[in-house]
Amino acid sequence: MRVEHLFSTPSPSLQATLQASGLQYQTRPRHKQNCSSPAAATRSATTLTTSKTPPAPRQFFYSLQSCIANRRFAHLRKNHFLCIMDSKRNEQRKEWLKKHPETEKKPSMLRRKSDHDYQQPCIHMITIVVKDHRPLLGSLKAPDGNHPRPWIELTALGNAVKNEWNNIHAHHPEIKLYALQIMPDHLHAIIHVTERMPQHLGKIMGYFKKDSNKCYDGQLWEESYHDRILQRAGQLKQMCNYVKDNPYRLWLKRSQPEYFTVYHNITIGDTQVEIMGNRFLLNHPVKEQVQCSRKMTEEEIEAQRQRLRDCDNKDIVLVSPCISNGEKEIMKCGFQEGYPQIILLENGFAKHQKPQGRQFKACSEGRLLLVAPWPHHNERIKITRQQCNQLNELARIIVEEL
Repeated sequence: MRVEHLFSTPSPSLQATLQASGLQYQTRPRHKQNCSSPAAATRSATTLTTSKTPPAPRQFFYSLQSCIANRRFAHLRKNHFLCIMDSKRNEQRKEWLKKHPETEKKPSMLRRKSDHDYQQPCIHMITIVVKDHRPLLGSLKAPDGNHPRPWIELTALGNAVKNEWNNIHAHHPEIKLYALQIMPDHLHAIIHVTERMPQHLGKIMGYFKKDSNKCYDGQLWEESYHDRILQRAGQLKQMCNYVKDNPYRLWLKRSQPEYFTVYHNITIGDTQVEIMGNRFLLNHPVKEQVQCSRKMTEEEIEAQRQRLRDCDNKDIVLVSPCISNGEKEIMKCGFQEGYPQIILLENGFAKHQKPQGRQFKACSEGRLLLVAPWPHHNERIKITRQQCNQLNELARIIVEEL
């Protein structure tokens, strides 16, 4: 990596450090043949040279890598370039954003899969949210004689939205409506695009929002929509059940609100974390850390799972970041056996986030606590070794010191 990749002119403090180290700097065009053009002049780069001995022309310019490797410039590495060379996580994030610029700091309602054709046949799960999450479309009702499970009583506006949604097929015959669940402040739906559409799916969602907004005085919907493309086997059935169970999930959240609230600035050791779930699991008297090497064999993993199955005391709290395959398998077995769990996360909590799948029910039952030492980010970044060590150390502190 050369210096010109990092800066064009050193800061005053860096200039002073370079001079104290016997180094000078100067700028030169990156491509000599284009020096005469204004564009080339702006692509100048800063390079380093030593003033102690006049070097040969081809030895005149030093690369950043060779400077850092030289022990004479150890203080230069420590003061100015250590964070650049050691921050693997930042480099991974930059590489991800180069390939997926549409994901940078965008909320989920505005993100789209960049390599997907939104006019082609496909099955989508759609979520559209009322502006500011106002409960304008209905109200949650407890089970009664006619409804064995919690249900949503729609308002007049909610019924108008439902009618507009059901009219989508009449205007766009290529769209088949699979499922719809209107909640007080949003709706979930599953649609099947059976043949290629003449326009982007976003246009059709825009038409629906515009038509349904005619029934309301003001802006009814948040900008854009969220979509999930259903491609895996069994995913359609899973998402249909999710849509159908939304009133029940909302009822669980409201019956145990403390388990679905994100608590900020919780101190564990010397670390500030965010948590969601049963926070009293942190003070449980019996906790066990699950930490496994990636070299752990299937026989060793199965022995640990069998130990959990045979244990008479299912009240032990299992604590793990679930990084290696062994940790994931053992924690999965513990979940199936009913053990309460504390799971440490690399990614923090987004606004309105809640646990998914089986974790949702475990959270409502007080059997789960999620702990995140870092804030939420949109990018999918591979966890670093340093982060793995930090999460495992945090798990140790929870087990041994709390």
